[in-house]
Amino acid sequence: MAAQNNQVIVITGASSGIGEATAKIFGEAGYRVVLAARRLDRLEALKAEIEGKGGTALAVETDVSAPGPLQALVDRTLKEYGQVDILFNNAGFGRTKWLEEMDPEKDIAAQIQVNLTGVIQATRAVLPHMIERKSGHIINMISLGGFVATPTYTVYAATKFGVRGFSDALRREVGVWNIKVSCIYPGGVSTEFGSHTEAKRKTGISTPKALLQTPEGVGRAVLDAARHPVRARILPGISRAGVLFAAAFPWAMDWLSENNFTKPERGLK
Repeated sequence: MAAQNNQVIVITGASSGIGEATAKIFGEAGYRVVLAARRLDRLEALKAEIEGKGGTALAVETDVSAPGPLQALVDRTLKEYGQVDILFNNAGFGRTKWLEEMDPEKDIAAQIQVNLTGVIQATRAVLPHMIERKSGHIINMISLGGFVATPTYTVYAATKFGVRGFSDALRREVGVWNIKVSCIYPGGVSTEFGSHTEAKRKTGISTPKALLQTPEGVGRAVLDAARHPVRARILPGISRAGVLFAAAFPWAMDWLSENNFTKPERGLK
């Protein structure tokens, strides 16, 4: 049975992948977990699993692409539990296509709405409560794509760079109220993410198995960040080298990307 610590965490995108794994980990650690996503049937099953292990959970059907449902999510949480200690902005998806091939609505506008605007709106909804309590923690799931932008990830990278900038600015706004802001930057993770990208790779390039992470591993990193707040956590740690390389030698990243990916994928010599 999980030992209650009375803290409440709201997790968006909780119906699968990193969100689902993180919810289970926090439930086992004694947190009261609020599960938010569009697929209510999956949330209810996850709620039952968490409670079956002695945890406490609340399932709330939520569409993060609109501010109304996000405000309703916060209001429902406060009505049920009276507090929000942690908001884990985890919901997101990617479309990995050439920009000229992207659909203006489902590939471009939808990514921006879910990955960036949804994070901003969810945070805005919970901030008045955290400011009033002078306590809280915003944890934003970003991606290595928030540091290193690669071909076919134009819009995805734009949203992740945006969340990174949003998080840095927010930290400097709300720290005076003892509100923490943390960012998680994982590389490749074995989740449903790949099935939604609609990627068609001629080269077969993908994340090396040695660097591919599990949702549970990322979830444990989120729990560690909740217990010991950090500004940023890059996963796996070795990926820091790639981030530093891309920042120090952007011309080299351009050359490598063009010659090892863009040209062969576009069928150019």
